[in-house]
Amino acid sequence: MYVVSLTYRVPQDIVDFHNDAHIAWLQKAFDDGVFIAAGRKVPRTGGLLLSQADRSVLDASLQQDPFYTNGVADFEVLEFHAGRVAPGYEILLDNPPAAGS
Repeated sequence: MYVVSLTYRVPQDIVDFHNDAHIAWLQKAFDDGVFIAAGRKVPRTGGLLLSQADRSVLDASLQQDPFYTNGVADFEVLEFHAGRVAPGYEILLDNPPAAGS
């Protein structure tokens, strides 16, 4: 699993200018199954994305983000191996139990 941390490099008005295109890209990435969660950092200095996609698929998608192509944010991709989760979040495990287990 991957956690992608976006950190804005530009003033907020430039972030806002590119935000609609970023949201459209994000929706397509969700529709394509690239991401399972996304949200803003608090305070609003960037965002976080959670992905279980193959690294090559993730990288290809990130390169299409208008925040990436227009230099709006820096992207840091961290690999994370979930070995323990709260009940109900088993889908996040690296090796989720088989159905019916």
